[in-house]
Amino acid sequence: MAKSYNIAVIPGDGTGPEVVAEGLKALAAAARKTGFKHQLAHYDVGGARYLKTGETLPDSVMDELKGMDAIFLGAIGHPEVVPGILERGILLKIRFELDQYVNLRPVILYPGVWTPLRDKGPEDINFVVVRENTEGLYAGSGGFFKKGTPDEIAIQESVNTRKGVERCIRFAFDYCRRQGRRKVTLCHKTNVLNYAGDIWERAFSDVAKQYPDIQMDYAHTDAVCMWMVKNPEWFDVIVTDNLFGDIITDLGAMIQGGMGIAAGGNINPQGVSMFEPIGGSAPKYTGKNIINPLAAIAAAAMLLENLGEEDAGWRVEDAVRKVVAQDLKSLAAGQMGYSTTEVGDLVVKYIDQG
Repeated sequence: MAKSYNIAVIPGDGTGPEVVAEGLKALAAAARKTGFKHQLAHYDVGGARYLKTGETLPDSVMDELKGMDAIFLGAIGHPEVVPGILERGILLKIRFELDQYVNLRPVILYPGVWTPLRDKGPEDINFVVVRENTEGLYAGSGGFFKKGTPDEIAIQESVNTRKGVERCIRFAFDYCRRQGRRKVTLCHKTNVLNYAGDIWERAFSDVAKQYPDIQMDYAHTDAVCMWMVKNPEWFDVIVTDNLFGDIITDLGAMIQGGMGIAAGGNINPQGVSMFEPIGGSAPKYTGKNIINPLAAIAAAAMLLENLGEEDAGWRVEDAVRKVVAQDLKSLAAGQMGYSTTEVGDLVVKYIDQG
């Protein structure tokens, strides 16, 4: 009997609905090809709803998300909403309440995609960043003292629990082994962050002993940024904390060709995970049918793999590879040589042919 999945869809703001539509087309094509079934539940969550109702993410919607098999997110961000409101009220709320403690970011250069790194190709840029997703400086611990006065003090504390750190590191080692990769690199700043760095370093060393078949390595965050540019082939799986992961994954997106091809997942291995394109809502392109949907389509491939539909996920990713290698002139909006919907149609064509 064919498996069936309930998938929540949050198209979001700006060009989010446009790229989500193409991701869902690819997902449906993969379902037809491999035989699983799926039901979609769409949720009107984002900047437009907030401006209209004052709501970010109602508890009733949150309760429904907890019963889903996966979440497919477009983009959250509206030019008329003060920065931070939607991020905290929607994105961080979902991550924290669903305990999506891993942010998984493949950094893969597909054949035919330009990279700003001279003399580097697909064989050199193929690694994964495992970022802790619910602790660190993003946990929201801290506050102001004498705010608005000349003596104002702002305190932002990084929260790192042994449980939170260790489970993220263990996920990285498990992922490395499962994917047939060879090495896990811890990225931190142990030379100056004496307490947070210490707990990460000790947990990393303890977990690594249980994976003798996998190499372990360490590099300071600034060194990781440097080597990602000079020698990206040195990396295989990188595990890091919330803030450092936020920084190095954007650098990773640039060396793999830009935000138009970068996808990511917010993972709870025992619960509900959420998948999204890394780029923002790009409001200036809204409704023009020129935005690149491939990052959203690649996110759909990650969603399928996470559900256990590896064959379907591989078919979607393989179709993305073919499109960038054989069809597109560029990954940039308005320069692809095809419209947003036409790129989605190309992906579906390759899935159907596979």
